[in-house]
Amino acid sequence: MADVMTAVLSGVNARRAQFNRDVILTATPAHLLTMLYDRLLLDLNRAEAAQEAEDWATGAENLLHAQDIVAELSSTLDLDAWDGADALLGVYNFVARALIYANTHRDIASTKLCITLIEPLRLTWHEAAQAIPAGAAAQQTHTLQPAGVLGVA
Repeated sequence: MADVMTAVLSGVNARRAQFNRDVILTATPAHLLTMLYDRLLLDLNRAEAAQEAEDWATGAENLLHAQDIVAELSSTLDLDAWDGADALLGVYNFVARALIYANTHRDIASTKLCITLIEPLRLTWHEAAQAIPAGAAAQQTHTLQPAGVLGVA
């Protein structure tokens, strides 16, 4: 019976992984950006909960993943696309340092500060993505571009 359950779970996990790959490969740049922000906030909230429970390993894992996302957001930010890009890069750099501090010093206040900074940005990017006309969004289908060419602005 355990072997059957293991096989079923393995199949479910494989289908879930394939679905996630398909979503990412067919997402518009705007949708990819909002997915990154959603996952960043999920990681930060998980890290905060783990830190509150003094589960430092789980907290560290989530903070490290959050750092990876912030690094991706920073590397794909087109500084020439708009005049606010430098300020946004400053926020990303600050959050990156705060995440390192939160992790190395087990500092929940730094994690909470990152949540406070990222949540309004996440909401704003969702609003901006929804404002893109459906036809324009369909033409922006993303197909595995290397880091730095998403034109995130």
